[in-house]
Amino acid sequence: MKIGIFGGSFNPPHKMHKRIALDLIKNGYVDKVIFVPTGNKYNKKDLIDVKDRLEMLKIMTKNSNNLLVSDYEVKNVLTYTYQTLDYFKSIYPNDEIYFICGTDNLQEIQTWKNYEYILNNYKILVIIRDNDKIIDIVKQLSTNNIIITNIITKNLSSTKIRNGLRNNEEIKGLDNDVIDYIKKRKLYIS
Repeated sequence: MKIGIFGGSFNPPHKMHKRIALDLIKNGYVDKVIFVPTGNKYNKKDLIDVKDRLEMLKIMTKNSNNLLVSDYEVKNVLTYTYQTLDYFKSIYPNDEIYFICGTDNLQEIQTWKNYEYILNNYKILVIIRDNDKIIDIVKQLSTNNIIITNIITKNLSSTKIRNGLRNNEEIKGLDNDVIDYIKKRKLYIS
């Protein structure tokens, strides 16, 4: 089985996150996707508590058998990507583990802890974002483990959604149940 690990802050998780995962499955890149939200130690502005981000991911994926949510990075104080991938490889030793990332993240992979280990031991499924020049990025990394997907994304970001929520605008990029959860918990309100 091919398992995709989809890491991120998911602050909040939106329809494009879900669509990317489902399209990766539909197009045969992976058989299952596991969403792995970063823990509270992740240094990112406006990051709400991981318990809420986990719950929203569970709500978003509740009717999809091949979409799972893991609290691995939540339970650990500080986790690097290579450790997360190794963890899932230890759980699924007979399966192929793929890391899902956008070109924005791939451009910065050389700043990651043990990035060469990741490139040598795991396949990277790349989602092209914002017309990034993927060929130039891949050439710099010189590995055969990068797979450029044909997944099409729309310009939808968690930042735009958070700003819309703060301004009490109509939000179209979230599942209705996630919106209900956000309103009930009064998340992203300044």
